[in-house]
Amino acid sequence: MIAADTSTWVAFLQAGEGEDADLLDKALEDRQVVMVPVVLTELLSDPKLPSGVAKALIEVPLIEIRSDFWQRAGALRAKVLAKHRKARLGDALIAQCCLDHDIPLLTRDRDFRAFVEVAGLDLLLD
Repeated sequence: MIAADTSTWVAFLQAGEGEDADLLDKALEDRQVVMVPVVLTELLSDPKLPSGVAKALIEVPLIEIRSDFWQRAGALRAKVLAKHRKARLGDALIAQCCLDHDIPLLTRDRDFRAFVEVAGLDLLLD
């Protein structure tokens, strides 16, 4: 099972090239993808997103938010910021979801490396 970051989903949806888009395509075929709620929110925020694409995205199984998620996500972000690294709120929420469920994250966004260093986030690509 894997999760994909918004950057990978956008590349995939735009038929972009890249190893991450190819891996996402294969994982979708194999029904091995779960959706991070924050990623779904980011994707659905595109006013130009076709309704058929939105429907398909909503059908991807959603990762459950566990109790005390918000506290753990805040603590995770604080650890990254304490190392003087970039830690956008959305990235911290995505990382915490994956950490909570021990699910690797497929991404092309190098900012997630800070979460690898601080908390052992499993990245498939960056």
